[in-house]
Order: sequence, then C-alpha cells, then structure tokens
Amino acid sequence: MLSRPKPGESEVDLLRFQSQFLEAGATPAVQLVKGSRRHGDAHLDQLPPQDRRDVVMLDNLPDVPPALVPAPAKRARPSPGHTLPHNEDPEERLSRHDQHITAVLSKIIERDTSSVTVTLPVSSGVPFPAVFHCSKERQGKSGASGKRSIFAQEIAARRATENRASAAGEVVPNLDPPEGAVPSETLFSRDKGSQFPGGSHDFHRSNLVTGKGLRSQAAEQEVQTIHEENVARLQAMAPEEILKEQQQLLAQLDPSLVAFLRSHSHALEQAGTEDPKGQSPGRPTVPVAKEEPIMSASTSEPMEEDKLEPRAPALKLPVTLNKEWLHMDTVELEKLHWTQDLPPLRRQQTQERMQARFSLQGELLAPDVDLPTHLGLHHHGEEAERAGYSLQELFHLTRSQVSQQRALALHVLSQIIGRVRLGMGQIQGHGPARPIQVLHLQQFFPPDPKAQAGEFGDCLVGGILRLLLDAGFLFLLRFSLDDRVDGVIAAAVRALRSLLVAPGDEELLDSTFSWYHGASVFPLMPSQEDKDDEGEDEEPTTKKAKKTPEEESRPPPDLARHDVIKGLLATNLLPRLRYVLEVTCPGPSVVLDILAVLIRLARHSLESATRVLECPRLIETIVQEFLPTSWSPMGVGPTSSLYKVPCAAAMKLLRVLASAGKNIAARLFRSCDFRSRLSRFLAEAPQELALPAKEAEVLSTEAFRLWAVVASYGQGGHLYRELYPVLMRTLQTLPTELSTHPPKPVSMQRMASLLTLLTQLTLAASSTHPEPSSDSAETCVSAIPSSVTWTQVSGLQPLIEPCLKQTLKFLPRPDVWNALGPVPSACLLFLGAYYQAWSQQSDLCPEDWLQDMERLLDELLLPLLSEPSLGRLWDSLRHCSPLCNPLSCAPAPEALPSLVSLGCAGGCPPLSIAGSTSPFPFLTALLSLLNILVRIHKGLCGQLAAVLTAPGLQNYFLQCVAPVPAPQLTPFSAWALRHEYHLQYLVLSLAQKAATLQPQPATSTALHHTMALALLSRLLPGSEHLAQELLLSCVFRLEFLPENASGGPEAADFSDGLSLRNSGDPQCKRGALLVQACQDLPSIRSCYLAHCSPARASLLTSQALYRGELPRVSSLLLPVPKEPLLPTDWPFQPLIRLYHRASDAPSGIPAADTVGIAMRVLQWVLVLESWRPEALWAVPPGARLARLMCVFLVDSELFRETPVQHLVVALLAWLCRPQVLPNLNLDCPLPGLTSFPDLYASFLDHFEAVSFGDHLFGALVLLPLQRRFSVTLRLALFGEHVGVLRALGLPLTQLPVPLECFTEPAEDSLPLLRLYFRALVTGALRPHWCPVLYTVAVAHVNSFIFSQDPKSSDEVKASRRNMLQKTWLLADEGLRQHLLHYKLPNSSLPEGFELYSQLPRLRQQYLQTLPTEVLQNGGLKT
Repeated sequence: MLSRPKPGESEVDLLRFQSQFLEAGATPAVQLVKGSRRHGDAHLDQLPPQDRRDVVMLDNLPDVPPALVPAPAKRARPSPGHTLPHNEDPEERLSRHDQHITAVLSKIIERDTSSVTVTLPVSSGVPFPAVFHCSKERQGKSGASGKRSIFAQEIAARRATENRASAAGEVVPNLDPPEGAVPSETLFSRDKGSQFPGGSHDFHRSNLVTGKGLRSQAAEQEVQTIHEENVARLQAMAPEEILKEQQQLLAQLDPSLVAFLRSHSHALEQAGTEDPKGQSPGRPTVPVAKEEPIMSASTSEPMEEDKLEPRAPALKLPVTLNKEWLHMDTVELEKLHWTQDLPPLRRQQTQERMQARFSLQGELLAPDVDLPTHLGLHHHGEEAERAGYSLQELFHLTRSQVSQQRALALHVLSQIIGRVRLGMGQIQGHGPARPIQVLHLQQFFPPDPKAQAGEFGDCLVGGILRLLLDAGFLFLLRFSLDDRVDGVIAAAVRALRSLLVAPGDEELLDSTFSWYHGASVFPLMPSQEDKDDEGEDEEPTTKKAKKTPEEESRPPPDLARHDVIKGLLATNLLPRLRYVLEVTCPGPSVVLDILAVLIRLARHSLESATRVLECPRLIETIVQEFLPTSWSPMGVGPTSSLYKVPCAAAMKLLRVLASAGKNIAARLFRSCDFRSRLSRFLAEAPQELALPAKEAEVLSTEAFRLWAVVASYGQGGHLYRELYPVLMRTLQTLPTELSTHPPKPVSMQRMASLLTLLTQLTLAASSTHPEPSSDSAETCVSAIPSSVTWTQVSGLQPLIEPCLKQTLKFLPRPDVWNALGPVPSACLLFLGAYYQAWSQQSDLCPEDWLQDMERLLDELLLPLLSEPSLGRLWDSLRHCSPLCNPLSCAPAPEALPSLVSLGCAGGCPPLSIAGSTSPFPFLTALLSLLNILVRIHKGLCGQLAAVLTAPGLQNYFLQCVAPVPAPQLTPFSAWALRHEYHLQYLVLSLAQKAATLQPQPATSTALHHTMALALLSRLLPGSEHLAQELLLSCVFRLEFLPENASGGPEAADFSDGLSLRNSGDPQCKRGALLVQACQDLPSIRSCYLAHCSPARASLLTSQALYRGELPRVSSLLLPVPKEPLLPTDWPFQPLIRLYHRASDAPSGIPAADTVGIAMRVLQWVLVLESWRPEALWAVPPGARLARLMCVFLVDSELFRETPVQHLVVALLAWLCRPQVLPNLNLDCPLPGLTSFPDLYASFLDHFEAVSFGDHLFGALVLLPLQRRFSVTLRLALFGEHVGVLRALGLPLTQLPVPLECFTEPAEDSLPLLRLYFRALVTGALRPHWCPVLYTVAVAHVNSFIFSQDPKSSDEVKASRRNMLQKTWLLADEGLRQHLLHYKLPNSSLPEGFELYSQLPRLRQQYLQTLPTEVLQNGGLKT
C-alpha cells in the first residue's frame, strides 16, 4: 500500500510516488466527474443545430438588477439529485430568483389590447416569401452588435422601422413596452436643478411616466393627473425638505440603479434638444434606444441619425470621414481621438518637478516651449501637449516591432549621452522655473538628488548616465547589437560609443604621448575593485588563475554595477563585434565606432586588452580589412566603405593593445606580420599613400607611436636597420616642416612621434645592462642583448639638434611656440637619452662626450637659460598647476565610479597642465636633460643650477607647500598630478646635486626640503622609484637642513625659555635634542627606508621605467591610483608598525629594535615639528597625540628609557604650546584611528598595570581630561578605572597645560559630578595621591553645590541639595573645608587652589536654607 506524502518531501519524491502508482496499476481512490452547470446542459451538445434557438435580449438593460436592499449571500447550486420542497410554489420560487432587470419594474398595469388594431399580413403575390441572403446584410451595421443571428437582425430591423414610423406621427401599435421607459415616479433620477419650479426643465408634462399600455381614452388623462399630483407635492415642500428626501432615497437605492435612471433621463433630454421639431409639446416622448438599431435586409437607405449615439460628444476631426475609404465602413470614433488638435500647453506656476523631455537631437526642451507638430516631437501619450520624448518613452521605443522606431530611439539616446558627455547642452525655450525630473521609470532606481546632470546643469534633478545604467541601458544596447536590422545595429554601436568613450580623453592621451613618460598611463578602471585586480600580471593565464570562482560566477548585471567594462565583456560583446565587422560589413561610421569601443576596452586593464587580443579572428579581421598592404587610391570626398583601406583607428587600437604589456606587443608582431605593414606605411611619405591628407598623416603618426611602444620594451630593433634610410629621409624634412607657418598640428604630432621613437631606440642602444636580480625570469630577460647598437644611433644628434635650435627661436613668439606642440620637448628628451646612452658606452673615451656636453652648454643651454621668455614659462607654472588650482581637477558632474573617464570633454583650457600654453612639457623635458648632464658631468652643476633661482619657480614652490587641501583624487587629477610631480621631482633632484657639490647652502634649500617632504606624501602608484630616491637623497640630507648650521638649536632653546617652563636637565632641552637628531640622520634614514620603502616588485618595475632599462619594462600601464604611496602621517609610520607588531605578538618584540625605532621616529618628528611644521599640517594635533601614546603601549619598559622620555617630553611640550593647544581636538574623527575613547581606555589599562606612577605617563593620561573634551573620557577614568587615581601623582608644577583647562567651565554632567563626590567622600581621590584631579573634583563639586540656576531640572536640584547636606555632615574636616570654602585654582599653592577665609554672604544665606537638624548636627562654622 502506498503511503501518503509526508512533510519535507520534495517534488522529486512526488514524481517517484506517481511512477510507482502507475506501475502498480491500482484503482484511484477518487474519480473526477465533470458535471453540468444546469439540468439538461449535458445533452445540449447532442442536439441538432436547428434545435438551438437564438435568444433576443434587451440590449439596453443590464442582466443583473440593482439591489434595492443588501442582497443575501449566494448559496451553492443544489446538486441534480436535490428535490424541491413540496410546500413551495414554483412560480414564487421563480419570481424570487429572477435576476433580470425587468424584476425591478413592479406593479405594472397590464396593457388593454381591446382597442388595438390588428394588422394582417400583406399579400406578396408570390407563392413563397423572399429568401434572405447573408450577402444582403447592410453595410452600416453597428460594430458593437457582435455575431447576431438572422432572426435577431430581423427583429432589430423591425423595431427600428416601428420607431421611425412612430416618430413620423403614424399610429403603430406596440407589442412590447419601449426599452427605455420606466413607468415609476423616480424624481430622484433628475438633476438638482430640475427639482425646483424655477429649474430649466419643463414641468407641464411628465418625462418618465408615458402611460403606454393604458386605454387610449384615459391614458393621457391618467398620466397628467399623476404628474400634477407630483408637481403639487413638490411645490408644497421647501427646498431643504426636497434635498432631504432626495438624500434618503439615494441612500436606500442601489447606486447602479440611480446611475441607470439618470443616464436614461439625460439621454431623453439630449434627444429632445437635438430634434425639437420631431416632437409635439402635448404628446408623451417616446424614449430612444441607447443602442443603434440594425436595419433589415430590405432596407437600402442607411439612416445617419441611427448611427450616432445621442450621448457621444461630437469629435472635431481635421478631416471629413468618408465611408468609401478603405476600412472606413465601420467608424470607431474613439480610435480617432489622436487626429484631433493638441490641447493647449499648460503653463503651471507650481514648483512641482516635471518630466524631462528631449528633442530628436538630444537637446533638453524647456517645459513651456511651444514647438510645431511637424517636427515629430508630439507622438507620445503622456503630456500630449508637450514637445519631446522622455527617457521612459524612448526606452519603450527601443522595444518596438518597427525597426525604424528602434533605430530612432537608440539614436536619440546616443545624442543625449553625447551631450551629457560634451557638456555643451542648450535648453530650447525659456528657462524652467522649477527643476525637471530626469526620468520617472517604475521598477528602476530613483534619481540621486545630489548628482547633477552634466551639460544640463541645475535644470535636471538626477544624473542621466547613472539613471540610464540603473535602468538597464547597458544591456539594452547589448540586446540591440543582436538585432538583424543593420540600422538598429549601427544605432546601438553609436550609442555604445557615446556611453563608453568620453570625448576628449583620447585626444588628451594622444597629444601628450611624446611628453616625459607620456606613453605610460593609468588604466581606466574603477579604483573600488577587489584586491585581486591590484597586482595584474602580464601573463593572461596567471591573471585568469587569480580570479576567484565567485568573480567568475557573478552575473553580468552584478559586474556592471561595479565595473561597466567587465559587465560588458561578460556578455560576449567581443564575438558580436567581430561578427559585425566580419559578416555584416557595416559602413565607415559603424567601423570607426567599433574601433573606438575596442580602444576603450583595451585601455581598461591588462585583462581586457588580453581578451580583445584573444578573441577569435577579431584582430585578424581588423588587420586584414583595415590595415591592408595594398589598396585602391581614395578620393577627397567621403568614402562608402572602409574595407580594404588603411584606417588610422585600427593602427591606434594595436598601439593601445601593445601598451598593455610586453607579451601582447610580441604576439602582435609575430602573428600579424607587422614588420611588413609598418614598413609599408612608413616607407612612403604621408602625401604619397593615396589616402586623404589628414588620414595619411594620422596613420603615419600612429605607425610611429606603435613602433615607439614596441621599442619601449626593447623590441623592434631589427626593423630600425631596415627602415634606417626612411627615418633619415624623414629627419631631413623636419626643418622644412618646422618653417611652415602656421605649423600644422597633425604634422607636429607626427614629428614628435618620430622623435619619441628615436628616443626609445637610442635608449635601447645602451650596451650595459643592470645587474640581474635573483628572479630567474628577470635574469633571462636582462641578458637578452639589444638589437640596436650605438653606432646605428650615434648619427642622429646632428640631425635633431638643429631642429631644437630652430624651434627655440620661436620661444619669444607665444603664438608660434604654442603651435609647435610637443616637438621642442621631444627634442630635449632625445638629447637626454642620447647623452645617457653615450655615457654608458664603455669602449668609448669619456672625454668625447664630456666635451660635447660643454659644447651643448655653451651653444644651446646657457643662451636658453638667459632667455627672458623662459622666465615667462616659469611664471605660468602657478596658473597651469593642478596643485595650485584644485578646482581644475574637480570630478565631472556625470562622473560614474563604475565607468572611469578622464572627463576632458571639450578639450582642456589653455591655462591648464594639458592646455596649449602649458609650460609643463617643455620645462619637464629641460629639467630631465639638465639632470642627465649634471649626473654625467658634475662640473656643469654650478652653471646649470642657476635655473633653480628663477623667481617663477620659487613662487610656484611656495604655493605648492602652502597648507591647502590637495585636489581630490580623480582619474584626471591622477594623470595631471603625475606629470606635475615629474617636474617637481626633477627640480629637487637637481637641487640635491647642487647642494651636494656647492659648499655654501642656497637660500632656497629649506624651501626645497619642504617641497620634498610634501612631494613624498603625494606621489601616486607607479612612482615608487621617485619616492625611493627622495628618501635616499633629499629628505634626510643634512644639506637640506640649513637651520642646524645657522643657529637653529639655540633659537629653539631661546623660544622654549620664553614660552615654556625650563627644565633643569640640559639634555632635555630641545636644542640639544635637535643637534643629536641631525647627527643621527643616517640612522634615521635607514629606519625609514626599512619601514616606508615601496614593495620590491613595484619598486623594480618603476626603476626599470624611469632609468630607461627597457628589457625590464613589462608594461606601460601603471597601477590603479587608489591612494598615494605613503600616508600623510608617514613620519609616524615606523612607530605605528611597531605598535601593531607588539599587539600581534603577545610575547613582545626585541627591546633593541623597539628602542632604536622609537628613538629615530621621535627624533625625526621633533625635527619636523621644530623646523618643518608644514610637513605635519595634514596630521591634526589630536592624531599626533594618539601617535605619542603608542610609544607607551608598545612595551612596558620602552617609556622608561631616558632618550625616549626626553624626546616625548619635548614633543608633548610642543603640542601644549598656546599656539597649538586650541587646535587640539579629540572629539572629532582622527585619521588612522577608529575611536579615541577606545584607545584611551586601553591607555588607562596599561597605565594602571605598568606605569608605577610615572609622571610623563601620567601627564599623557591627564591631557585628554580637559574640560573641553568629551565627558566620556572622564567617565571612563572615574567610573571604570578608579584605581588609576592612586598612581596619578603628577605634581601641579609639572602639568603641561594650565590648571584652568580642567576647572573651567563648570561641569554640567550630573553622573560625573556624582562620581567626583563619591571619589572624594570615599577617599579614593586624595590630594597627596592625585593633586591635579583632587583640585579638579573639588572645584566642580563646589561650583555645583552652590549653583543656584533657576532653569535646572528637579533631579539636578534634588542632587545638589542632597550633595550639599552630605558635604555639611562630612566627618573629614579638611575635605569639608575644601568643598565649602573653595575659591579659585592656583597651581603655585600646595593644595592647588585658594580658600575663602570666610564664606561670602550669599553662600551663608544659601546654607541657612538647609534643614535645622542638618545645621545642628553639622554645626554652622563659617
């Protein structure tokens, strides 16, 4: 026997039970029988078709009657076997269950048919009546009649004929009552105005009671009698009574019945007003049926008045309808509403948000703009009078079945996104007086009110890009790419480009390619990615192995929420783009859009570039179709196809892919035969390539850049030998192109790219390689000899140096100088690489290159440094600096964290780091050349160091070290700041060389040291080599501390003697500590190099890039700039690491390491506090105090070391200066600290355990207990660590801050006051144990018990009085005397405060208010 299913069994178990039951073949316990709804219905299908009768229903009346009383609940239908009771009358049962509307018409008088004329059938004269054919059905039949039988149509046609005959005055007997007549007195169905004699209705006759069915002689008289009675009764009633009766009737009747009678009355009135001539005033009105009658087959003339409903309002259509038009035989007027004129434009004066609407060009339309309808901006349902389309309507159009509508919607959306990106939107019409809501999409995220809508400024509430991505626009584009219509695919590709590719980003990166390390860029990927993305390896297999299973299994929407590019790649976008390029062969615009999208994907990360490279047949298709070696000549005009035509965008894609990694560049060169293709595009001049002039220039430029990127890895040297004649011929044409006025920007970029290529090839010609590291892979890479030799590049300088001299002649002419672009910078960078490679040739005589450097100095550099126009460039540094102008790096309004872009829409302004007048590229290249020359030829340092004294440079450094907030770290600011930091580092490197070689320190040495400290805390990832060099050379150099040799220590002692208490120990003086710190600078530098140096892998990568060690360069993609390399509190970094090591190691750490590290950190912090306070301005005093507290938390014996104590005392005294103490704030969030109260609680635990009453430890415990700080800190000591009071014996004279900081203002925390009083009364707080807190507690308790604030609460008043009574009754006379006679704090007195010799009169009077028994027990002693 099968068991029943039990709870917990799944659907699989149920299916298993079913299969077992079917296999057993058992009989089911329940059999389902389909029953009929009513008796006899089961045999209805078996009846012959002719036995099924058509039922003619009353179409004007509903089938369900209105309920005059609440209807009883429905009961279940009895089963077929149920028998009716014998004592129940079947007629009564039928009447009771009658559900038709006719049941309402009760008490109907039967019609007298004695006087009715009987009409006999008319003789037809034929033996058989005419046969009706369905084809003769009239054409004007109502569409609402449905599928009627022939019999029903005949009946309806006969009734229509009778109604027309009755309206014409003929006496036609009615066999049935009229469908619209209601023979009952229902005055409540009329309007309110018809109930009064002065109403607009006619009271001479009744409109409801017609008298039909009565005898013809007495019909009118009976009706008139009823009508007069009703009118007389109404006239005798007051209007209030009529309204009251009306309300009672309406409350009793069913609302559906009232609505039916009112509609019937209105129909009669409208029929009367439309055809007043067809009725006689004295004759009862024949009601008109609501549904149009159907004419019989014999009726050939259609009646127009029968087709129109009397209730339907007449539509004002712009055209006259003609039934002869196609498909207009049945006119459905409700479907022609859209052809009417638009309603007038509503001009609302409210401040409600309105839905944003856009034109077909993506322009935001003002809500009150009135545009003509022929523009096609009114084809929408919501707000039909407003022009334009909302984003929601555009989203609906993208899912249309009409391909043109889908393409149009995608085109408009791409135009909107493009205008948001460009920031050039113009609002058509008048400006809106209220904000416009971007989108009202249900099921999507609401707009962020804080995000502005880019180009549309404050007119929109919410960001368009963010809202589109939240609404699934990204995947809508992906679905549209799978469309079969080419136009939809083209629109989707254009929209995808508008979304992913920010205009201006590629132009910026291309124009700065020839800058100092301009080819190295940050990846355009979000910085909030997981840690797995930080250390990207160039090997794709390694990268794929690092991906976690969770990341691989994440759905594309989840990936796109954090990273749009990753989400797109997860949807198989690359195979689809390859299919579009390979199979559909789209037009030129679509091809360029796809290439732009691929370039953006390749700039995302190494992983994305690898996926683009490994997509099957994608790169092969692009190379074969858009980089052919032979093609037909192209005309000047636009082309119809880009296939089999060289395309510069395809060459740029390969260059961006090669920039992602060395292995990608090698695979491209091996697989795509780039050797022959580069030779094809570079062997001929651009004007000989049979391409449009601009396209040929750009193609040649991208070919040079691709070669330069490959040469950056030490590859492509064999191609240099083959194309050497071509390069020489091109170099010989440079002077001619430079003499062209005005210079062409495209030609200048091509020249700069050629010079960059030669620079990389010259660096590759160095015969010496760095020492191989322990890594076997790096050893193998470094051992590969370069394919370019020095003899092959040694002849380049005589060709390039004249070009540099020619460009420098235009320096006094800013217009021509700015038009030259990066050409002068590229020339200087080539000369630097040339002399660097020359100096590394071990088989050449050093005298040769030293003499050539001196010649260059005399002929070129000294005249340049003395040029007044160069001072103009130094002066413009401040105006173009991102550091000096933080707002220039502000994020774009539509910046999305999931879609990174530089935000350079519309180009950079001229006065910016990337602008046309920016001095940064030229000055950076000049400083790079000067550093190389000084490093090789130290004798030139004195002459070249004159550049450091430029007033513009000094002013620029002064503004850079000013205590102002740094620019917000955005993708553009990271790119811009990196180039600015290059210039600052090169200046500091030159200053370090000059300071080492010059005996007398320069006046700007201190400024340079301050700049070095600031730069060290600002450097971004990728600049690890620069940070290491700063730590080694500038930061800890004694030459950069001129205060040590110019009386700085003595000045420090003198300052302390004026403002601080002098210590008796000479070794504790700040001057002696500073002298010792300067002597220990090498040890301090070693300490910081061990704790603040970057990771070794990152450091080696950065060193290879900046030193020009090309074989060790693995990628030109820098790490993601999440944050600077070092934190702002890097001077405390070794101490913080020491604290964490001690916390993680319960057994402790070696004492020697602890003391040494702590001493070096404290020494360096003391030097910075004394002589370089600007370096610590970013660390608030509260954070510095917390770092000092870590010294006591590291070890139980560290704070007892004498050197450590001396340094902590000096730093604590420096923090407690009157100038610094007001800025000490412990109640705000401190950087690097989660909670100061938690740190203070652990500090109290440590003090109670290991301090043994140490006064310095106690001073740090007392400092956070000042009155202005949070009461939580004082409650922690007096509530949870009362035992601390026994060991906190710091004398009042050694308190680092004034005593008034603890006693003023009066304490207002009642729980703390109770703890104060309890500690005093119980003896836990005594003057010889803790003099400072004893004074503080006495002062606050005294102020509280004698306070007479009338605004105090009852609880405070009761506590005050209770505390005063207990004080009066104290047995300890000394404590009682202190609490009652306290006057003022005075740290010079032994007690720490002054006492009243006699209580003031007010206090004596207040004491008299105590109860008599209290005064008698305590004794009044004042």
